[in-house]
Amino acid sequence: MSDLPLMKATRRGLADEVADRVREAIFDGHFPPGSPLRETELADSLGVSRGAVREGIARLEREGLVRTGWHRPTTVVAATADDVEEVYRVRAALDRLAAATAARRATPAQLDELDRLVESMAAALADGAGVPHLLALDMAFHDQVYATAGNRRLTDAWQAVRSQVFLFQLQRVALARGQYRALVVDEHRELARLLRDGGAKEELDRLAGEHVDSARRSLLALLPGEAGSDPGNDPGVARREK
Repeated sequence: MSDLPLMKATRRGLADEVADRVREAIFDGHFPPGSPLRETELADSLGVSRGAVREGIARLEREGLVRTGWHRPTTVVAATADDVEEVYRVRAALDRLAAATAARRATPAQLDELDRLVESMAAALADGAGVPHLLALDMAFHDQVYATAGNRRLTDAWQAVRSQVFLFQLQRVALARGQYRALVVDEHRELARLLRDGGAKEELDRLAGEHVDSARRSLLALLPGEAGSDPGNDPGVARREK
C-alpha cells in the first residue's frame, strides 16, 4: 500500500442541501420558469447563510436550472428555442441508445419495474394528481431504462441533462396540460412493451426517438414568439395547468 496520505473525507455541505431544496421547489412548481430567486429570502426561508445559498445556486446554474450574472437577477431558466433544440436532440440520441441497450440486457425484474411505473402513472392520472407528480413518475421511468441499460457513462450523460429535461417538460405541460395528460400513459406503456419484445428493435428505436421529438416539437410550437406558437394550433392548450 502506498504511504501517500489520503484526502480527508468531507461531509455533505449546506450548499448541497440548499441546491436540493431549491431544485425540489422548482420541480414542484413553486418557482416557475422565469421566476426570480432572491438570495436573502432563500437564506431566511432555509435558515442558512447567504454564502450557502450562493454556493447552492451555483450548483443549480451548472445543472442548467437557473441563470445568473453580474448586475442581473438570478432566475429560473425559461426555455428558449435554442435551449429546446439542444437539450431535446441530445436527449433523443441518449434515449435511443439507452432503449436499445436496455432491451438487450433487461432482466424480468427490471421489466416488471417499468410496468409498475406505468401503472403508477395511470393511477396518478386517474386520481387527478398534479403535473409535478406525473412528471416525477415519467422521469423515474426513464431513470429505470438507463439503469437497466447498465452503462455508467451513458447514465452520466443522461444525468447531465436530466434537470433541464424536467424543467422544460414542466414548461411544456404548463402551456399544454391536456396534451401531456392524454399521451403520458400510453406512450410509456408502449415503450415498456417494446422493451420486452426483443425482436422489435427498429420499432423501439423509432418510438424512443419520436417520444422525445414530439415533446420537442410541442414545446417549440408553444414558446411565446416562436413560429407556430398560436395556442389554437395545439389541442392540449385549451386547458392550462393551474
